[in-house]
Amino acid sequence: MTQSRLCVLVTGAAGSLAGAIIRRLKPHCDIVAVDFRKRVDLEHEIPSYKVDFNKRGFEDVFRNHDIDAVIHIGRVSTEESNLTGRYNANVLGTQRLLKLALKYDIRQVVVLSTFFVYGANAQNPSLLTEDAPLKASGLTLDMVDSVELENLCNIYMWKHPNLHITILRPCHIAGPGVRNTISRLLSSRIAPVLLGFSPLMQFLHVEDMAGAVVLAFEKNQPGIYNVAPHDWITYQDALLACDCTRFPLISIPPIIPEQVTKIFNWKSFPSHLLNYFKYPVIIDGSLFVKTFGFEPRFGLKDIFEHYREGKRSLV
Repeated sequence: MTQSRLCVLVTGAAGSLAGAIIRRLKPHCDIVAVDFRKRVDLEHEIPSYKVDFNKRGFEDVFRNHDIDAVIHIGRVSTEESNLTGRYNANVLGTQRLLKLALKYDIRQVVVLSTFFVYGANAQNPSLLTEDAPLKASGLTLDMVDSVELENLCNIYMWKHPNLHITILRPCHIAGPGVRNTISRLLSSRIAPVLLGFSPLMQFLHVEDMAGAVVLAFEKNQPGIYNVAPHDWITYQDALLACDCTRFPLISIPPIIPEQVTKIFNWKSFPSHLLNYFKYPVIIDGSLFVKTFGFEPRFGLKDIFEHYREGKRSLV
C-alpha cells in the first residue's frame, strides 16, 4: 500500500530559506506556497499565492487544498512596515493562521521565531536555554511583535495540543540569498561597529536552517527549541573574515550611532538592534540536537567564504 503524500503549506515563500525548505520537501510532499510580498514563480505543480493573512482570500487557500501541515516562516521585517503594520501582519496574521489551522484540522505547525526575543543586555548568561525569559519587548518596542508572536504560539501550543506546534528560535541565519540585517552587513564593504564592543555571535548557514526546519517537521516533536551551532565568533572578527572594513561609531549617547546610521542610510544597522552589537546573545542549541539529531553541514569558514566571494565578484 502506497503512503499518501502530505500537503504542506509554506509561508514566506519568496525568501531563500523557504526556497531551500521547499526543495527538500517536494520529492515526498505536496507543497502550497504563500507570501505577502509577491506570488512566487515555482514549478508548475506547486500552487503559489500572494495573500494577506488577515484578508478573506487566505482562507480560500485552506479551503481549496487539503493541507496537513503548516511551516510558518513568513513575517514582515522592520524595514517592510512600521510597528503597527508589523503587529497586524506578524501577530494578528499568525493568530488568523492558527485559527484556520484549528478550523481545517491541520495536524502540525512549525513556526520560525528568532533568538532576538531573548533581548540583548549585559546580564545575559553565557548560554541561553529555552526557558530563559523573553526580555526583548522590554528593551525596545520594535521587538514587541516578535515576542507577542511567540507568546501567541505558546498559548496555542498548550491549549490545542492537536496542532503539534514546534517553535524554532535560530541564531543569525546567513548565506546565499539571505537578506536579513546581519547578512547585509557581512555583504557590505564597510560595516559599522560600536567602539569598545565586539559581542560573540552565532551563525547558521541557510541550508542548515532549512535542514533543521525539515527535521522538526519530519520528526514532529512539539515544543520550543533553540537552533544554533556549537561555535561562535566575535562580531568584528566575523567582519574581518568577510573582508569588511570596519567603521567605528561612538556608542554613547545612543543618539550618535542612530543619527550616523540615518545619514549613511545603513538600514542593516537599525537603532532597535544596537544592543545586539554591544552584548552577546548566545543560545544553547543542545536540546534541538538531542531531540532531532541535528548536525550542521556548514561551518563559519563556509559561511564567510560566501561573502568574500561576493565581494571579489564585484571587483
